[in-house]
Amino acid sequence: MHKYILRRLLYAVPTVLGVTALIFAIMRLLPGDPLAALFGIEYIFRFTPEERAHMMAELGLDRPLFLQYLGWLREIASGNFGHSFFRGDNVADLIRVRGAISVEIGVLAVALSWLIGIPVGIVSALRPNTLMDAGARVGSVLFLAIPGFWLGLLTVIALLFWFDYKSPIINAQIWDDPWSNFQIIIAPGIVLGLGLGAYLARMTRSSLFEILQDDYVRTARAKGLKERLVLARHALPNALLPVITLSALQLGAVLGGSVAVEKAFGVPGLGRAMVEAALERDMTVVQNIVLLYALIFIAVNILVDLSYAWLDPRIRYE
Repeated sequence: MHKYILRRLLYAVPTVLGVTALIFAIMRLLPGDPLAALFGIEYIFRFTPEERAHMMAELGLDRPLFLQYLGWLREIASGNFGHSFFRGDNVADLIRVRGAISVEIGVLAVALSWLIGIPVGIVSALRPNTLMDAGARVGSVLFLAIPGFWLGLLTVIALLFWFDYKSPIINAQIWDDPWSNFQIIIAPGIVLGLGLGAYLARMTRSSLFEILQDDYVRTARAKGLKERLVLARHALPNALLPVITLSALQLGAVLGGSVAVEKAFGVPGLGRAMVEAALERDMTVVQNIVLLYALIFIAVNILVDLSYAWLDPRIRYE
């Protein structure tokens, strides 16, 4: 097990380096002038070449691209994420404050997806081709087809016009104001959770339905075990393996979907901060947030692989 963990961590190093290189290259290839985003297109033509060169040097954009990239890697290794070009905020503080909201939304969405998707998938697999199964499949396809940001906009409009309710727009942390914090995260968490739950419901149904037809399940039934024990001890642990894999892959959907959903709800989270920074050509903020998302995704996938051995004792890592 230890060798496997070490090997996976070593594999993660070139992956992270590849992500950093890709992020850095994309941000430099985007059209537009960072000074125009910072000062406005109507003002940059008033700068003399000397003033422009001085400003580019202050932003660290006058050096060759390779040296800029190495400088960014050096800052990451030292824990210094730099400052925002546009607002001057410390990026580490921005991630700490706004990231807490995004983490809460992501955890709530994943928890709701499991609480909704897995029971619906189990019931659908145990009652195939019934009215309950048909309703579960229709509901799953419906929430799969509806984009999260569109559902978020509809939710905001419905709450506003029907109940005259607007969630707080302040950045309320759970340790400062739990009630305001709950009002901020509940709607985005539900919107993301419904979409993820639809995926899990379909995967749970197909996986469990297939396993219930296997010989070892029939043998357990033939021995007189109750259906509840057959499901809990034999069928469900094996059926959950692909569900867990899908949950890990869905983390990308949670991270990416939170960007659009946070923007739709006006949530002051990390996703919204990345959208604003991208519009402002704030390369330092965008680079570090995307890198953070990539590191989270890699770490969760490693943890999911390790969880297989706990769910299925037949799996051994060497």
